[in-house]
Amino acid sequence: MSLQNIVILGTGGTIAGTAASTSDNIGYTAAQVGVDQLVAAIPPFAKLGPFVTEQVAQIDSKDMSFEVWARLAARVNHFLAQPDVQGIVITHGTDTLEETAYFLHAVCRPAKPVVLACAMRPATALAPDGPQNLLDAVAVARHSGAAGVVAVCAGTIHSALDVQKVHTYKVDAFDSGDAGPVGYVEEGSLRLVRNWPVAHAESAQIAIKMIATGVIPAQWPRVEIVMNHAGASGAVVQALQAQGVRGLVVAATGNGTLHRDLEAALLQAQAAGVRVLRATRCLNGRVLPTPGDVLPDSRGLSPVKARIELVLQLLAGN
Repeated sequence: MSLQNIVILGTGGTIAGTAASTSDNIGYTAAQVGVDQLVAAIPPFAKLGPFVTEQVAQIDSKDMSFEVWARLAARVNHFLAQPDVQGIVITHGTDTLEETAYFLHAVCRPAKPVVLACAMRPATALAPDGPQNLLDAVAVARHSGAAGVVAVCAGTIHSALDVQKVHTYKVDAFDSGDAGPVGYVEEGSLRLVRNWPVAHAESAQIAIKMIATGVIPAQWPRVEIVMNHAGASGAVVQALQAQGVRGLVVAATGNGTLHRDLEAALLQAQAAGVRVLRATRCLNGRVLPTPGDVLPDSRGLSPVKARIELVLQLLAGN
């Protein structure tokens, strides 16, 4: 039986970046090399096809937007619906990879693999990590039984629900916290250490259906993240409320604890109709709810992923 297609969607990022010197791994310009060029520069791909490539965006992922997300989700769903497509690989920058992964997880809920590939070094580096990460991502997308949204970096497979960037420059920049990785790619073969992640049903279904069918909202609800810290006040919350913010995620300390002044401002905002979620700024663990909690918790989502969840809920009018 002939191999099914793997679709490779390009969005830019460091993996497509270039620098003036091969020894420069941080002073590069992201999103300079097209996805076709990236694939053509990796000789093993000639034996791993067939492939379909498409440039969905060409941006530094620090500049990722809801509009690009909506366009990307529409293309992902388009290709997932094709019977001759086995899986999708997306080249992406590392800065907001975890957010894109969660967005696609919530909106697309794929029964096939959607694999985000990245790099911490530009394509012009003396020893770029992008080609191997892209090869590993294709191996994941080709794996029998693979499903859901995952990210592959430095040979490790991370679930969209758990993946977080934890280092500023090392090539092994991602971690899955308490949950641990889904598995590892070892010389083109997969070693799984837990089951493939499955989509959960918290996100607002109306918003998901709207975005998944290519209907891009005219205006995305504004949701911001504020942080609890020593000496925190309610000033930022009050300023955002005055600007018409519709949702607030607070990166709380410890198990969702808040400075009393910040908590008072958040309670006032919630009473005025602003949606509020408590996440934790701790890398590992989650906020464990206690009886009598007035501010709801994020159910284990990190602050940036809780923000996406709240945006989807607000789009649906929840």
